Amino acid sequence: MVYLIPTPIGNIDDISVRSLKLLTEIQILLCEDTRVTKKLLNLLHLRNNINFKIQQFISFHSHNDKKILNSLEDNFFEQNIGFMSDAGMPCVSDPGANLVRYCQEKNIPYEVLPGANAALLAYASSGFDSKEFVFYGFLPHKGKERASALDEVISLTNPVVIYEAPHRIEKLASELARMCPKRELFAIKEATKKFEKKFFSKSLNFPAFLKSINTKGEWALVLEPKEKEEGEKISENDIKNLDIHPKQKAKLLSKLSGKSIKECYAALREK
Repeated sequence: MVYLIPTPIGNIDDISVRSLKLLTEIQILLCEDTRVTKKLLNLLHLRNNINFKIQQFISFHSHNDKKILNSLEDNFFEQNIGFMSDAGMPCVSDPGANLVRYCQEKNIPYEVLPGANAALLAYASSGFDSKEFVFYGFLPHKGKERASALDEVISLTNPVVIYEAPHRIEKLASELARMCPKRELFAIKEATKKFEKKFFSKSLNFPAFLKSINTKGEWALVLEPKEKEEGEKISENDIKNLDIHPKQKAKLLSKLSGKSIKECYAALREK
């Protein structure tokens, strides 16, 4: 059985009881970074007086996951296998998706445990009331790809969640302040940690806020959506003046008026 186990995004107490229990039953652990995972397990051992019996730690990240999977023997998955990314939910802007797909293709039983997620935490903290939002993750770092991504982000008509690293947050702040200064922006850094900071105001004010704090730490931002533009409504006369076959006009008029296609076609023939 393969278990994808979420890790805390900051506060170590956010790990679930179920995750702790499973970690005592796992023999092999795939890790985004073995050093980070071993440090976390040591803290969990000290805090909860739990002994883990993991026999092997295997580095498994976005640069080597396919190579690792291709090298495994058929009997590898006859034992309990776990995967943990450095922070948060596997597969959400983190490794793990290729492991899930591998299990699906090989008919290997797997389970993804629920847990902490920075995108959902940021959206819930933003106060934006929308049934839908877009998770964008990290933007490209520079060049035309970044410019294109920013254009797409500010054109979206749903709130959008963006991740950003501390050394690029000031750059992103200046870009948003220039491109959409009047849009509301929620930002949170080091979520659930001791030095968590929140911002909620117009994008125009974000650069000044950053100058007043220590920007160290991972950031999650939620940008207010672009207002939906109401297009000019098409009228019956617009349809009647189209240079198309009367039967096609009748279908369009039927959708607009609610009358049957037959009625609309007959009315067109009378004129």
